[in-house]
Amino acid sequence: MKRGKKYRESLTKYDPENVYGLDEGVGIVKSLAFAKFDETVDLSVKLNLKKSQSVRDTLVLPNQFRGEKRVLVFCKSEKEKEALDAGAAFVGADDLIDKVKGGWTDFDVAVATPDMMKDVGKLGMVLGRKGLMPNPKTGTVTFDLKGALSELKKGRTEFRADKTGVVHLAVGKVSMGSDLICENVRTVVAEIKRKRPADAKGEFVRSVSVAATMGPGVWVSVGE
Repeated sequence: MKRGKKYRESLTKYDPENVYGLDEGVGIVKSLAFAKFDETVDLSVKLNLKKSQSVRDTLVLPNQFRGEKRVLVFCKSEKEKEALDAGAAFVGADDLIDKVKGGWTDFDVAVATPDMMKDVGKLGMVLGRKGLMPNPKTGTVTFDLKGALSELKKGRTEFRADKTGVVHLAVGKVSMGSDLICENVRTVVAEIKRKRPADAKGEFVRSVSVAATMGPGVWVSVGE
């Protein structure tokens, strides 16, 4: 991939092969940001996983940096008021399913009651591709809509390892203080370690890097 001039220049301002302490590494990421917008700081954690193993869960970052999420709730009429009172942006059943089936995904999170999943499950080609499919493991398939939306409003977000064993998660904005970003990183890494499969062998976390949206990655130490 051909990189722009500013990206190439940023690579000369630090050692791309070095592993930095977390505080220093986040400081480097912030200093390298060159975009005119407030870039997101992304975390990548490479795990030692077999093909049969997976890591997936949800968490609430201690320091929030995103606006309120637009939550869509698939439910039957008797649960609509509960969903709306809890702050759902979109509530419905067959009408919403048809709308999503047509390609509409103008929302951040989808929640469904269990009795809706037979029909919602047919939206895999749309929701699955965008990581929006409700899932019991992440608390987004439940009859407790009030509780689920309360957690989502607090900023509960999902993390999962991809097919290459890497967990990618946004952990802040360049405009945030380094201490706040570092606290988010430590929270995510600790939670990932807590989800280590019982049969995982050897060193579980192989590497950790942080990067701004437009900038290069900086390796940081996980042994702190």
